[in-house]
Amino acid sequence: MLPDPKDAIPENTWAFETEPLVKPTGFREYDARWKFGSEINLYGIQALGLGLGTLIREHDVEPKCVVGHDYRSYSLSIKQALMVGLMDAGIVVHDIGLCLSPTAYFAQFALNIPAVAMVTASHNANGWTGVKMGVEAPLTFGPDEMRRLKSIVLENRGVSRGGGGYVREMGLAEKHIADVAGDIKLSRKLKAVVACGNGTAGAFAPKVLEAIGAEVVELHCALDHSFPNYNPNPEDMGMLHDLAAKVKEAGADVGLAFDGDGDRCGVVDNTGEEIFADKVGVMLSRDLSRQYPDSVFVADVKSTGLFRTDPVLKENGAKTDYWKTGHSYIKRRVKELGALAGFEKSGHYFFNAPIGRGYDDGLVSAVAVMRMLDRNPDKTLADLREALQPAYTSPTMSPHCPDEVKYDVIQRIVEEYEQAAENGDRILGRDISEVVTVNGVRFILSDGAWGLVRASSNTPNLVVVVESPKSRDDMVAIFKDIEARLAKHPEIGEFDQKV
Repeated sequence: MLPDPKDAIPENTWAFETEPLVKPTGFREYDARWKFGSEINLYGIQALGLGLGTLIREHDVEPKCVVGHDYRSYSLSIKQALMVGLMDAGIVVHDIGLCLSPTAYFAQFALNIPAVAMVTASHNANGWTGVKMGVEAPLTFGPDEMRRLKSIVLENRGVSRGGGGYVREMGLAEKHIADVAGDIKLSRKLKAVVACGNGTAGAFAPKVLEAIGAEVVELHCALDHSFPNYNPNPEDMGMLHDLAAKVKEAGADVGLAFDGDGDRCGVVDNTGEEIFADKVGVMLSRDLSRQYPDSVFVADVKSTGLFRTDPVLKENGAKTDYWKTGHSYIKRRVKELGALAGFEKSGHYFFNAPIGRGYDDGLVSAVAVMRMLDRNPDKTLADLREALQPAYTSPTMSPHCPDEVKYDVIQRIVEEYEQAAENGDRILGRDISEVVTVNGVRFILSDGAWGLVRASSNTPNLVVVVESPKSRDDMVAIFKDIEARLAKHPEIGEFDQKV
């Protein structure tokens, strides 16, 4: 039995090499994230595996688990420590090797295995690690499961038992690529720049797009876990600007950007214009609702208000439900409502049958964008973008706020906006028409402009997004108003980027 986990152990010490380190804040709302070394060590990962295996047993499913890892210098060793803990709990691990998160989700279906544990830091910078977990495909853990896992691990209540084992599964990456491409063939040659930031998706995305008949121009698709160009994150403006430049240079029809574990896809149009993922979601919803009238879609609270106001969606009978930000939340909501698709502003898209299996897969999203273009031979992607009503939306901005206090800070901010609405206060000369508190606070002004402030589920940050139907200057003014309000809270630090 492992010793009780510690929340802090100095590196390069006897204790670090002999005792489990597990910082409690690594257990987040729907997955786990730590800085490897300073917040968790390999024995801590082993303790996590034992705890996860114990939780799998509590769910009374077959004691088997798909396990994979992303392309980072330390991910394989972390996966191996996790598997030791899982096997100690009596779980048979099915190791699918180096893969994307959606490859691991696909493997649950392909191998008929209920549980999954994907070692990935997703879009986080090098030094971070984490695990995305689930026990019921296509869903991943939510807050209840994460709270239970946290208590098992930190209280050292993992149960060792016999029956564990190891199976090395070969060929799942190739099967995943073939499954996404299927029998899809584009009716015309479309050129796509594929940007992977030297992350894991570089081994997958070009092959899928070539298989459906696209002409692919690769941009930083060679695997390199030092990420020499930029962190693979399709919300990062540096990655998108680089992609935009390459699209214009190559004369491409579209640019597609993938994050480190391949469950997100960012889009740049043929003119080099970066299209935020929620606007792409509206475009895809327009396209899909023509084929499937009266469809239901789900969008996260960071997303554009166009999902509710777009005339084409109204004409096609489409309805959109705004829900909590987070891949586990949207995935679960899509399943609950039987929605055709769900969209997150971060670039997670969830397609149900007949398009996908309900989980977030950046490859499926990329194919959906290519098929939308293929079905509109007389229009460019820029034409489809310009057909949307005006909505000037900010990128996702993240001021630093420590994990230990961020939810308390958000609660105070929620109360401030609720009180402002109750008092009849005005923002930039406009009434507050609605305050939505399903996930932080989204205040909506009388002309449809809105702002969102919420706590990040994965990092020690808050999240700020603003949108105006009037102008970019108005969008910036709304952000400045939020920024001034946040400045009153000393726990909030610098923004990663600002409009």
